[in-house]
Amino acid sequence: MEPVRRIAPTAWMSAPETIAVVRALQADGARVRFVGGCVRDTVLERAITDIDIATPDAPEKVMTLLARDYIRAVPTGIAHGTITAVIDHKHFEITTLRVDVESHGRHATIAFTDDWMADAARRDLTFNAMSLAPDGALYDPFNGLADLESGRVRFVGEASQRILEDHLRLLRFFRFYAWFGRGAFDEDGFAAAKASAHLLPKLSGERVQAEMKKLLAAPEPLKALRGMRECGALAHVLPEDGALDRLRALVARERAGDQSADAIRRLAALVRGRVTDELAVRWRLSNADAARLAALAGPIERLDAGFDARALRPVLYRRGAALTRDLVLLAWAEAGATDDAPWRAMLDEAARWVPRELPIKGADALKLGVPPGPQVGQLLAEIEQWWIEQDFVPDRKDLLEKLAALARKSLA
Repeated sequence: MEPVRRIAPTAWMSAPETIAVVRALQADGARVRFVGGCVRDTVLERAITDIDIATPDAPEKVMTLLARDYIRAVPTGIAHGTITAVIDHKHFEITTLRVDVESHGRHATIAFTDDWMADAARRDLTFNAMSLAPDGALYDPFNGLADLESGRVRFVGEASQRILEDHLRLLRFFRFYAWFGRGAFDEDGFAAAKASAHLLPKLSGERVQAEMKKLLAAPEPLKALRGMRECGALAHVLPEDGALDRLRALVARERAGDQSADAIRRLAALVRGRVTDELAVRWRLSNADAARLAALAGPIERLDAGFDARALRPVLYRRGAALTRDLVLLAWAEAGATDDAPWRAMLDEAARWVPRELPIKGADALKLGVPPGPQVGQLLAEIEQWWIEQDFVPDRKDLLEKLAALARKSLA
């Protein structure tokens, strides 16, 4: 296989940590290449987050080579040929070249190989099968470069076979379209997705969650979701279906409000007003994500364009800046065509918000002779409500005076 292009070494390729790992891996003559997202994103001149390296050496040899250069090696997936090298807090995932011996639709039985073409042939999409040598030589066995540059998301080989080997590839087809696709879906890929949609319930919730959150975080996820709905995939992974018009409005409001994309916020837009407990269990959401989704999808706060800064501050106090920001964006999306200025002002207020804590405690009530028990909590709740109504202006001295007056009244 000959390289199709040479890429000038980028900052991440020339970084001392990268050079040290590559030097260690190639010390005994093996030639390694970068693979996966770092190659794809380098071609697109996008920022690199993870660096994956493929090698013909077995994982045990990889461990030895790294140890020889005093590089920490973690056997993160040694059964599948994956070692993680850690140097100066940077991680490099190193995987031995592989071929699939047997596929089960969810996981494959693999064997190690030294055949770069065989390893590339087992990958899902053409542009994910590219590899990049440390000197910048780009290898592209399935014309992934042309697909990437034209916005075409295409499976390696026969699309239906790729999905049968690993059902998750159906979701990856739409996830990568959301991030890199333009124009119509690849006909063979879409037809295979439609024919295979019924296989999606066999996937674990964790795998579905990971793909769907990445899809929802794409700058423009709508067309991919429409495609999933059309081919029947969305009904299997999100039977709550989804209010795509509301999501479209939210994406526009995020952009108008200079807010970054957020998968859970966007999921909340899709299922707003629905019970989300079943979805959280099905997708195996973390407790934090499940609680946030329930808060955003449920009617806990109804904001409108009439909220000024003072009206918003009680919401900020109760819900925090991050959740309030999300509630503002969702309400703005639901409001339709309105003046944008009030909503932007609310986002600005949320950005400026400094968390507040009631300056008095139960001990202050006890010092005034209030007996321990529910009465203390009732007094503090009344004081807190008054403090909120006063726009958090009263200080500790003012609050103690108010507490003393309420305590005298309650003890009379």
